[in-house]
Amino acid sequence: MVIDERPIGVFDSGIGGLTVVREIIRQLPGESVLFFGDTARLPYGPKSKETVMLFARQNAHFLMNRGVRSIVIACNTASAVALPALKQEYSVPVLGVIEPGARGAAAATKSGRIGVIGTRGTIASGAYEKALLAINPDFEVHSAPCPLLVPLAEEGWVDHEITRSVIAEYVEPLLEQAIDTLILGCTHFPVLKNAIRQVTGGEIKLIDNAIETARSLAASIGPNPDPGRESSHNFVVSDVPHRFREEAELFLGRPIGRVERIFPEHLEEIYGEQ
Repeated sequence: MVIDERPIGVFDSGIGGLTVVREIIRQLPGESVLFFGDTARLPYGPKSKETVMLFARQNAHFLMNRGVRSIVIACNTASAVALPALKQEYSVPVLGVIEPGARGAAAATKSGRIGVIGTRGTIASGAYEKALLAINPDFEVHSAPCPLLVPLAEEGWVDHEITRSVIAEYVEPLLEQAIDTLILGCTHFPVLKNAIRQVTGGEIKLIDNAIETARSLAASIGPNPDPGRESSHNFVVSDVPHRFREEAELFLGRPIGRVERIFPEHLEEIYGEQ
């Protein structure tokens, strides 16, 4: 069997998608990963669909130029806007984070009452509700935007009373709706999973999109023939934010090596060369 040594490409508007990278590394040992974080142009949520589509195409084209074997859109906004187009435009497997999360919740729920937490942009898009109702129109979906959880995750306040208080403020209205399953609809939120579980209790099933997306990726590219082979994980950003390395290591749960920087103008040039 010929081993495909090309890396798996992952892009996000910032660093939250590193939780997806972490799960890919865990579930697919031996696979190399190339991560691109568009840190110069975040956040994508408030931007127009046309702008998000353009950025997503530039990011995907950059990864394809680096020779990736698949593309994971580790950004909820870009997944909602650009996934259908990118799946048509590239011959490699292209995955988003919304459909895997919806499928995971659909499989987990017993009552059909599902909660979703995410950024304002993701919740306003209704993307998870659409994906869930496409699976089962009888599902009852309750959503809540949680804008303060992203900065708390990036600050590293993963086990802090303030964080638990904020989570409770956001989640308690969903618990009052008797949900039995909660989708963590932001790639930052897996970092806060333990704090969220302390608020929701053990009866609520938490759906971690990073886990579900890595699982879907494994199914799309097939079994790894040699999980013990040497792999490499490379990180590229469009700007170097303050404390990037520290934040990245928090999200990944491991040290990282050199971080490459590519300017947005270069992304535009690469995309223009297609």
